[in-house]
Amino acid sequence: MAAAAAARARVAHLLRQLQRAACQCPTHSHTYSQAPGLPASGKTTDYAFEMAVSNIRYGAGVTKEVGMDLQNMGAKNVCLMTDKNLSQLPPVQVVMDSLVKNGINFKVYDNVRVEPTDRSFMEAIEFAKKGAFDAYVAVGGGSTMDTCKAANLYASSPHSDFLDYVNAPIGKGKPVSVPLKPLIAVPTTSGTGSETTGVAIFDYEHLKVKTGIASRAIKPTLGLIDPLHTLHMPDRVVANSGFDVLWAVRNPDDLEARSNMHLASAFAGIGFGNAGVHLCHGMSYPISGLVKTYKAKDYNVDHPLVPHGLSVVLTSPAVFSFTAQMSPERHLETAEILGADTHTARIPDAGPILADTLRKFLFDLDVDDGLASIGYSKADIPALVKGTLPQERVTKLAPRPQSEEDLSALFEASMKLY
Repeated sequence: MAAAAAARARVAHLLRQLQRAACQCPTHSHTYSQAPGLPASGKTTDYAFEMAVSNIRYGAGVTKEVGMDLQNMGAKNVCLMTDKNLSQLPPVQVVMDSLVKNGINFKVYDNVRVEPTDRSFMEAIEFAKKGAFDAYVAVGGGSTMDTCKAANLYASSPHSDFLDYVNAPIGKGKPVSVPLKPLIAVPTTSGTGSETTGVAIFDYEHLKVKTGIASRAIKPTLGLIDPLHTLHMPDRVVANSGFDVLWAVRNPDDLEARSNMHLASAFAGIGFGNAGVHLCHGMSYPISGLVKTYKAKDYNVDHPLVPHGLSVVLTSPAVFSFTAQMSPERHLETAEILGADTHTARIPDAGPILADTLRKFLFDLDVDDGLASIGYSKADIPALVKGTLPQERVTKLAPRPQSEEDLSALFEASMKLY
């Protein structure tokens, strides 16, 4: 009884927080809502919104149920996708044990590339086509889940060209009209939220830039969010994956903190899976794609690597200084959530205050000191800008429009953080 009461109290507290944090801008505020048939208010904003999201099951140990879920789906021939490192760790073993226990035939594909490329996607797609699978299970971080989404899509649409579904202007951006097989995602990191979204991101090697596939059709059927899996991540993997949702790392053995973060990651995925992301992500794609020799600590890979979360967060102080003028109150609110004292803050100072708060946050987490520390210089800025320009799917969602000169200035301001 006490536990149930405590749970209800936590839910009520969360709902109050969400209500306080609700956006009051004209687009999202009920103040300006306009339903069909009502008198015109002079505002031309949306009156409703829709949330597309995978089914989610959360709790320590829920991974053991994956075999039962597949059995209920009628799956007979399952593809289990993961990467070489995770294939030797408990999360994958728990999944395999559950599949065996429930009599599910499966094949393992463990060649997922951390920060996948079009080439690594196509290798996984070829495996999926040959296997003629009727269901998929992805165990890992965003790289594994995104690779599995792409494999499911193109195996279900075997005659499609690879660029058919890739976001324009790099690809053709065709809508997905074919039915896909069930996909169960078992995230082992906290940060990408990929278990809830219809997005699959990869490096397009020809242009040395990230792009992706975005369609509700490719979102997982079910996400099994098991916080026990996050206990197997090295410290820097924990941090770099979590930067996507601004997680601080303190005590790696704190299961309660890891559990809350794992759930928060799913909530964040629901948020940006529906509302979208903007400049930090658009700028992050060439940062990852043009990497020269940098290899992030604790990542057991054989190629240069800027983890997605790190590539996103390095530009955040500059970006939020740039966007603050469009909604200074919300930028100050964000700074306050991150620990800044904003009681005497002036509205024009919202950008610098949030930027300084982020810098302190990143410094305390021992984050690399800007783009220069991962191998970039001012000479690389034109290429970084060129790699950002095609990312209109996200950059056009920024609250402040940006020119090529603006992007150049943002990259230059991100060369050094501290």
